[in-house]
Amino acid sequence: MDEQPQKKEKGGFFRSSFGAALLGGLVVAVIGTVLLLTGVVKSQGGGTTTIEQTMSAPIASQSSGEGEGGGNTVDQIYKRDGNGVAFIESTIPAEESAESFNPFIEPESKSGGTATGSGIVVDDKGHILTNNHVIEGANKIEVKIGESDHQYTAEVVGADPSSDLALLKVDAPAQELDPLTLGDSSKMEVGDPVVAIGNPFGLDRTVTSGIVSALQRQIKAPNGFSIDNVIQTDAAINPGNSGGPLINSAGEVIGINSQIETGGGNDGNVGIGFAIPINTAKEVIQELETNGKVERAYLGITGGTITAELAKTFNLPVKEGVLIQAVEPGGPSAKAGLQGGTTTVTIEGSEVLVGGDIVTEADGKKITNMEQIIELVSQKKPGDEVTLKYLRDGKEKTATVTLGTRPAKVEEASPQG
Repeated sequence: MDEQPQKKEKGGFFRSSFGAALLGGLVVAVIGTVLLLTGVVKSQGGGTTTIEQTMSAPIASQSSGEGEGGGNTVDQIYKRDGNGVAFIESTIPAEESAESFNPFIEPESKSGGTATGSGIVVDDKGHILTNNHVIEGANKIEVKIGESDHQYTAEVVGADPSSDLALLKVDAPAQELDPLTLGDSSKMEVGDPVVAIGNPFGLDRTVTSGIVSALQRQIKAPNGFSIDNVIQTDAAINPGNSGGPLINSAGEVIGINSQIETGGGNDGNVGIGFAIPINTAKEVIQELETNGKVERAYLGITGGTITAELAKTFNLPVKEGVLIQAVEPGGPSAKAGLQGGTTTVTIEGSEVLVGGDIVTEADGKKITNMEQIIELVSQKKPGDEVTLKYLRDGKEKTATVTLGTRPAKVEEASPQG
């Protein structure tokens, strides 16, 4: 099994106040754990390790996310939806592997590799939804659908690294395609039963079950931007499940299984998996099919939510709002005159830039946390304007920011901004 990269732990101060870099999208580091993309790559000469896990008991309970047909057992969901799940194998050329975002390829690797993952048939035209990290950098993508052993060569219709989603297309006859029903992820509640179908460790058509463990989580896409409103589940998800469906008790897809938290002890499931909400995927699918990519608005700041602890520690003039640590040079906020911090202080081992502008209002609405700014920007397009009210040296000022286009990936922010 390839060695997995581990995230560096941030100080405790950041657990209660700041996230990581905020460059038009919130980048959230998981504290003291390892968050992995759930694709698996077998480099040339390598191998995979199979981990057997006990299947969860079938579920047949009512769910807020279910359709009119009521709840189904795991067996019923598997029989209904299994043929709409794809097995994806991507060939990564040697020259691409060194720059790939896929953490299952060693940065030093010169020999390339093979990535495997899962996908979802979304229509009878051959479109298949998966994670971008499953197919990124591939020069050949092979797909098998349902129980069929026939391999189709897939073309990439479009990809969106910021949501870690990609849309493929295979030239398969309509009668061999069994599109899955896309549900409404906003109706899911904590405790709702869910089922995952995919290809963990290359073991095709594997089904596991569990519940929705939490909602409104945030995970970091491979390009460094955040994905919001993520569904957390304890259904067993392992490398190779990437791109596969998380399904509610009505048999509807409500998430795309994408990442797992391993706790730093191994490479497999420990009961904490993350699925991109299907409502996010629906929007992305439309843009990928039409334009081949998704253009996202970009504010260009690094900052974090002001808490009572933060306000007291730095003697800030307000108890809530967003403190700008740094402004991306030449970015939209810099052009509008916003300023980041000027003094670096270290708290519990973490460096924080203070002295920057404090945002208190955006487009006429009070701002109490960074998530509100992220949500506002996500609803706009490049070229749109955002009016920000902010404090500088205790004086209220106003800036109109013309949003730019989000860059391909987050550049690591310097402590000096």
